[in-house]
Amino acid sequence: MKHFDEVESSDLNPRTLRSSIRQKGYVLIRQLLPRDAVDTLLAEVTQILSTSGWLLPGHDPVERVANIAAACGDPDPGFKQTYQKVFNLATFHALPHHPQLKRAMKMLVGDRLLVHPKPIGRLIFPNCERLTVHAHQDYRFMGGDPECFTVWIPLHDCPIEVGPLRVMEGSHRFGFQKHEDENLHVPEIQVDGTDGGAWVGGQINAGDVLMFHSLTVHAASPNLSKQLRLSLDCRFQDYQRVLNPSNLAFGGESGKSWEKTYSGWPSDALKYYWKQLPLNLSPSKSDLEALAASAESPAQRARYERIISQLN
Repeated sequence: MKHFDEVESSDLNPRTLRSSIRQKGYVLIRQLLPRDAVDTLLAEVTQILSTSGWLLPGHDPVERVANIAAACGDPDPGFKQTYQKVFNLATFHALPHHPQLKRAMKMLVGDRLLVHPKPIGRLIFPNCERLTVHAHQDYRFMGGDPECFTVWIPLHDCPIEVGPLRVMEGSHRFGFQKHEDENLHVPEIQVDGTDGGAWVGGQINAGDVLMFHSLTVHAASPNLSKQLRLSLDCRFQDYQRVLNPSNLAFGGESGKSWEKTYSGWPSDALKYYWKQLPLNLSPSKSDLEALAASAESPAQRARYERIISQLN
């Protein structure tokens, strides 16, 4: 596998960043985020994992030594319970808003920057094939405008054996690719049917960020270590481009809400920040109201109603 092309954060400029994304579909930026900002989140996440019994006793939680007997992942109920505690952390939501990261993203999308409010934590047990994230494009799950970008942030140094992300160079130029859904919890692209160049990868360290286009095919390498791999996915776009409102709300039946997420936060600064922006939603609120009234099944109507309630 080819090694990532990379750029030091000190050498970053709009021309370099846009050229890399346009040509290759990704860029690895070394040491963009201060290590202490990443370490703060790592400490809070691993404390939750330790309390949940995911880590072996006798080790510092930040070492992430896995209790394999506790191995779980989405959609396991035990995983969801622990994940929600991680998702509710104020620091989990603050990291995508770090000034250095927003500065880099504005080089790519311009000053009309929207930080998507639902970052995704990846809490990956080692040596569990069923938990490995296979090839896919983020656009399959986001909708809206394809000119949207994901930033993958490891919360610790991530050598190859711990399972960092890898990307298929140039795959974004082939548009949306077919994902297989049947009998899969998470849709994926069959590797032998993927259009693009070579797979590229390598070690990614705390403070580094891997940035890529929503149509770039990517996957996790298998975690072959004895440690959990902990990382954060966050997404960005120009807020005048089309945005699917599901990226702002919780449409499922889990009972999640922004009120519950925000309940323990020490500051209001990042609460509902997107409501102050002139977003271009599709479907719009009026479209959602029509769908809530006309959708075929009660479950679909309830889903639209939940989304509407969280947009108001």
